[in-house]
Amino acid sequence: MDHTLSLLPFLFIIIISSSHVLPVSPTPSHKLKSATTIRKLNRGGPYIGLVTVIATEENAFLRSVDFRPDPTHPFLDLSGRRFRIGKIHGKKVVYVRCGRGMVNGAAATQQMIDVFNVKGIVHFGIAGNMNNSMSIGDVSIPKQITNAGLWDWLNPDKAKGGEDIAYLDVGNYNVPKGDGDNELGSIGYNYEQLYSVTGHINTPQNVFWINTTQEWLHLAADLEKMELSQCVNASLCLPKKPKLVVGLKAATAYIFVDNAAYRNFLYDTFGVSSSDMESSAVAMTCASNGYPIIVIRGLSDLAGEGGDNTVHEFGSLAATNTAKAVLEFIKKLPPY
Repeated sequence: MDHTLSLLPFLFIIIISSSHVLPVSPTPSHKLKSATTIRKLNRGGPYIGLVTVIATEENAFLRSVDFRPDPTHPFLDLSGRRFRIGKIHGKKVVYVRCGRGMVNGAAATQQMIDVFNVKGIVHFGIAGNMNNSMSIGDVSIPKQITNAGLWDWLNPDKAKGGEDIAYLDVGNYNVPKGDGDNELGSIGYNYEQLYSVTGHINTPQNVFWINTTQEWLHLAADLEKMELSQCVNASLCLPKKPKLVVGLKAATAYIFVDNAAYRNFLYDTFGVSSSDMESSAVAMTCASNGYPIIVIRGLSDLAGEGGDNTVHEFGSLAATNTAKAVLEFIKKLPPY
């Protein structure tokens, strides 16, 4: 019997089955429609890119500013996020809420840069206060931001010294001090690797601080005179008027800091005045692509202060003050 002939029905079944498993499909119509919309929108650009993080910040922003949606294409949904297109004080903007965390911040910013014709990114939201001279409700526009979560958790049996820029000795925080050995040892703070359009191909630069755009910081300097809100409502107010400060430093990590000892360590070691979970990732993405970036963060709590964290009471006020600062900064930007 010819075994080749006897296998033909089975081969036929396999071929038919495979056609169901690996279909060759055309580009989905919704993607073609999105591409057409993007081309039309970008012909009307350039835009200022606006990136915030959570719903509290988005609600304060949309409530505080005169955002006028594009009459033809008011929004575009991409990768699960809604990119809103419109104008604020006559300036064309694209706005998105990225979601919590550094990956979300970087992904939404990169997508905005890749898809839309934007001239730069304004990143804003609330943050924890690390600086005892700053207060809840204040707004910080930092000149430098670091990723304070890029750790080397060191072997306690090995001496320090290597590439790390600073060290946190966990044992220094024993109570009482010097009472035994702390096996958690030390944490070393390492550098980011920045790949950028201005650098050599495939050769990253080690950076600890990411600078925000100097020209935009100069524009923002006048905002230090602006008036910020002091009250959440008629019965809940801050003891003094909040202020806006330009030129401080900020830290980012996948950490919600609500610990006074760690707050003081960050301030004493790195001189940072605020801590959040997205800013360095957004700034790094802009630096990599060669785009201007400014970060505007309202302080919602003093990390580690006694009792419940005040972000639940004053987060909305910090978000409102941030939105006011963003609006005033957009007014100062020259028309494109």
